[in-house]
Amino acid sequence: MDILALNCGSSSVKYQLFDWIRKEVIAKGMVERVTVGDSYIIHEVPGRETYREEYECPDHTTAIHLIIKVLTSKDHGVVSDMSEISAVGHRVVHGGEKFTCSVKIDSAVLDAIKEVQHLAPLHNPPNISGIEAAQANLPDVPHIAIFDTAFHQTMPKYAYTYPVPYEWYEKHGVRRYGFHGTSHLYVSKRAAVLLGKAPKDCNIITMHIGNGVSHTAIKNGVSVDTSMGLTPLEGAVMGTRCGDIDPAIPAFIQEREEMSPREIDNVLNKKSGVYGVTGKYTDRRDIIEAAEEGCERSQLALEIEAYRLKKYIGSYFAAVGNLDAVVFTAGVGEMGWLIREKTLEGLQAMGIIIDKDKNRNTMTRKRETMITTPDSPIKAFVIPTDEELVFTEDVVAILEGTYTDHMNFKYSFAESTFQRK
Repeated sequence: MDILALNCGSSSVKYQLFDWIRKEVIAKGMVERVTVGDSYIIHEVPGRETYREEYECPDHTTAIHLIIKVLTSKDHGVVSDMSEISAVGHRVVHGGEKFTCSVKIDSAVLDAIKEVQHLAPLHNPPNISGIEAAQANLPDVPHIAIFDTAFHQTMPKYAYTYPVPYEWYEKHGVRRYGFHGTSHLYVSKRAAVLLGKAPKDCNIITMHIGNGVSHTAIKNGVSVDTSMGLTPLEGAVMGTRCGDIDPAIPAFIQEREEMSPREIDNVLNKKSGVYGVTGKYTDRRDIIEAAEEGCERSQLALEIEAYRLKKYIGSYFAAVGNLDAVVFTAGVGEMGWLIREKTLEGLQAMGIIIDKDKNRNTMTRKRETMITTPDSPIKAFVIPTDEELVFTEDVVAILEGTYTDHMNFKYSFAESTFQRK
């Protein structure tokens, strides 16, 4: 049984083909610059050289057609034809309040996803285009939606309700939703295994740190608070997003700089964060290198990010009570030892005692590592995320009729016998 996972962005389509029987990735890749021009595909197969092909993709339908062409290619493909694919899993960023778990896509589900696309205007429209394109290219297989927001639907009302006019929530759905749900789900269940406890017995803070950054307070195995809000703009300092700021700033700058609301929104989403502070960098490796060379703004960006991360650990410690572990994941979380060190320094009084040598030697996308000392009352782990495996397991379980929700479903990676390939 081969499962195709698709993640459609505004100008890209990521894909992964997974062999469920052998429990391994057959192929993965990305089509870049979709709708932009000069598009191309990067296709990776274990044991082979990476394949690149220039191919104009003016829309997502063409991009998915290209993926199918390459997957079935005589020279570069991995399947003889698409009949070998049993189902397609689609990442959908925003499911609103309606979806609390993954679901099979029918016309009613697709309509419901379209109804909340105004809540994620940068993400849901390309997700929808990808679903429709995949359905057109693969009309005879089931298509499953996996929602970023579903994991966070366990938040209590006092955590997700904003202190603004209540009718905004009733009329427009203004509330905290949260994102990166599949990542937080995966690493929290892996952390429970490393702790030797059942997920329901664990209190964990998960820190997904990449270009996009979000943190989640997990109490008794479920999300009770998360840093991203109505949109992915709220929360931590990110690559180009500002995160938490005084909400009066946009109106103030709009008046002073004579900018439109759309221009302000663009700046906060695409020209802020560490990019806004440094004026040139989003990649933390570039920032660290520049900081080491004496760039004051790069040094400042590092200090701001680590300070904000530290504050979230403190606030979520208060939210969950007896904390078992802090988990770092995603690109920066897995590779950025300096940011982890700056974040955890000074938290000994809380019960987090970092092992600096172990932390500095932990830069991997493949291995799970504890970066605190053995006697640290609260553990800190680096756990590489695997959102595509969550996609795949949800899809297979829905096909087999065994899926319930993330709280009750038994994922393979939540077992002590699980081994990451």
